[in-house]
Amino acid sequence: MIRIRRRALVTLILFTLFIFGTIMGLRTLKPTEGFSNQTPGIGFVAGAGERLVNGRPDVKGVLVLSWYPPGVADDHGEPTEGLVAAVMDAAQRHSIKVAFHIQQYKGRTGESVHEDIKYIINKYGTHKAFYRVRSSMGQVLPMFYIYDSYLIPAESWADFLTTKGSTSIRGSPYDGVFIGLVVEERQKHDIVASGFDGMYTYFASNGFSFGSSHQNWDVIKSFCDSHNLLFIPSVGPGYVDTAIRPWNNHNTRNRVNGQYYQTSLQAALSVRPDIVTITSFNQWHEGTQIERAVPKKTANRQYLDYQPNQPDHYLKLTRQWAENFNKEKDKWLL
Repeated sequence: MIRIRRRALVTLILFTLFIFGTIMGLRTLKPTEGFSNQTPGIGFVAGAGERLVNGRPDVKGVLVLSWYPPGVADDHGEPTEGLVAAVMDAAQRHSIKVAFHIQQYKGRTGESVHEDIKYIINKYGTHKAFYRVRSSMGQVLPMFYIYDSYLIPAESWADFLTTKGSTSIRGSPYDGVFIGLVVEERQKHDIVASGFDGMYTYFASNGFSFGSSHQNWDVIKSFCDSHNLLFIPSVGPGYVDTAIRPWNNHNTRNRVNGQYYQTSLQAALSVRPDIVTITSFNQWHEGTQIERAVPKKTANRQYLDYQPNQPDHYLKLTRQWAENFNKEKDKWLL
């Protein structure tokens, strides 16, 4: 793979990326643009190259950035909104699209998220790297993931995510495809009532929640199909966050030299999902990274590596499974 420029790489890793790969299915949404066959550096999900399905280009990878409003940060870092433009520019140079993962922040409400959406579209909506998809109704819309969406009441979401809401954005320049997080089973119904367009599962630890448990994906997919929603299962290469949450050892999931990752991917593909997301590209603190890794030890920590496999082991696995997904999609469409 071609190396990404150092400056671009440093800029990208300053962000916590909950999802690196978004692999599009074709049942509900059609992407407006494809990705090139050579997506250097972090663009390995595009490994199968640009391909046409029924005359339309098929997207292979989307970078989904964790996003906070200007001046706002999580509990462990500094505000990062000032870096988004540089990330968008770097993504464009390497044929990567960018979507936004709106994080939980102090004082977040339905009204504030409404304003966040307007801000993002106004500021980045014309950028060539800004990710949009074409719906079955012919609308070309941006896609937003909303982390911890269940913390805001359904009626607050419905106020602007449903056509009858008093501040509805449906059909306006700020319309989009909005994806809520499903953690507990009852939240499936809240997502419908809220007006979301789909649900994702986020967590890389199988069994951690109802949504992240592979055994429940059939049920969730059936529910989504019956309510015309996208189902987006999230997979990961493993999970270990005891360096920051020493009490959470019971949710550790060993990588088993890539077998855990492949089992997760197989579970996702078995339900014929609309999209598959990967959690994550570079979350070293939770042990879910799939970027290149070599042995490294500091005075306070020994980082995970992929030995006896090569540093790009998980990039190769991702490329392989992206190709598998494309082949399976072709069968689903017959």
